[in-house]
Amino acid sequence: MTNQAELRTIRDLVRWGASRFRQAGLVFGHGTDNAFDEALVLAAHALYLPVDFPQQYLGARVTAEERDAVLDIFRRRLETRKPAPYLTNEAWFAGLSFYVDERVLVPRSPLAEWIERGFEPWLQSDTVERVLDLCTGSGCIAIACAVYFHSAQVDAVDISDEALEVARRNVQAHGVQDWVHLLKSDLYDALGTRRYQLIISNPPYVSPEEMRSLPEEYRHEPEIGLAAGSRGLDAVLRILAQAGDYLEPDGILVVEVGNSQQALAEAFPEVPFLWLEFERGGHGVFLLDVQQLQQYQTLFEEALK
Repeated sequence: MTNQAELRTIRDLVRWGASRFRQAGLVFGHGTDNAFDEALVLAAHALYLPVDFPQQYLGARVTAEERDAVLDIFRRRLETRKPAPYLTNEAWFAGLSFYVDERVLVPRSPLAEWIERGFEPWLQSDTVERVLDLCTGSGCIAIACAVYFHSAQVDAVDISDEALEVARRNVQAHGVQDWVHLLKSDLYDALGTRRYQLIISNPPYVSPEEMRSLPEEYRHEPEIGLAAGSRGLDAVLRILAQAGDYLEPDGILVVEVGNSQQALAEAFPEVPFLWLEFERGGHGVFLLDVQQLQQYQTLFEEALK
């Protein structure tokens, strides 16, 4: 057994933690994709260092108190199987830091890449005035849209009061209260006659079969943000059926459906979903413009019956 007093540097601790994480069979995917990076994030948090601290700091000696703090957060990761962001209360999305806890999903959507790119050529980021974020959760997508679409007013809706509490904290932390407006709503129900140039959503899209196979780390996340009916499409179908009524004539709908991509494509073979590609990894995000949504609206409505 390792004499923990022998762990003298940050590098020693991170290497030791990564080894324990791999040995225990932990699963990653909430901001990191490997044991070393997970250990690095947790160690940096325990040492009050930024995640991107200079690599030469890895050789820095730690005090006994600091070593105990790092080992304690490693122990909690191992014993609880909670994803690192729930232990640090921080997750990153589109280059921005967000507070998270178990009231919301951990931000990890590949949508960040396209928000940063302004969804060009379909939109011109400096001319977008109104954005709707459905199922906002932590508020990360809405806030990122407010940051990257400099002139946009963003409505961010969620059915969960608890999620909206977290989103409100993030809106205040980023100082975007004048641009991001939080609203409790079951998708479009409370929106009235508002229209948008961009409707964007990372809704629940996990099928029962996939829910049963989720690793323990994912079971710490709120089920309301994951489970979506027998095919994982319940929320997506409702979004599709009404989106055309809430988009401007030049508007687009962008929705992440993850592993339910195949089920959606098979359900509507005639619909020309544009599946976006990602330079930084990701899949299962489609784009439709308002004309396409209106053309197939009856089809989407029939699927809800």
